[in-house]
Amino acid sequence: MAQAKIGDIVLVHYSGKLDTGVLFDTSEGSDPLQFELGCSCLILGFEEAVVGMSPGESKTVHIPPEKAYGRYRDDRVFKIDRKDLPEEIVPAEGMTLEVSASNGVMVPVQITEIVGSTITLDANHPLSEQILTFEIKLVEIAKSQEASGQ
Repeated sequence: MAQAKIGDIVLVHYSGKLDTGVLFDTSEGSDPLQFELGCSCLILGFEEAVVGMSPGESKTVHIPPEKAYGRYRDDRVFKIDRKDLPEEIVPAEGMTLEVSASNGVMVPVQITEIVGSTITLDANHPLSEQILTFEIKLVEIAKSQEASGQ
């Protein structure tokens, strides 16, 4: 039976849970997730888990922070002055904004504290530091590199 490998287009159903058992994401009730293995479109640990699976196969994997959303980094927390935000934005703790990184990529940040006119922004992913558990079922290998001759 065919096994998924780097370069294949695959379709999977999945459920992702935190260590506490809280479900944070699932494809349940929707179409399977389709992606190319090795494209780095998803977290590394998820892609690695799918490699070698056969259609119809299911598995449960525990993904450490280093292969998920990384470790919390203090250098991704910074302060700005309220005047640096567009006038139409009314900042509130917990609000998510997008800022332009030095390379022009838009990065989501969360307002974690407001003290006077100083606003603290955190660009760490909300799931950084988390060990994630995924239940994955490979539904189909939609396009295999072998079959396409690449």
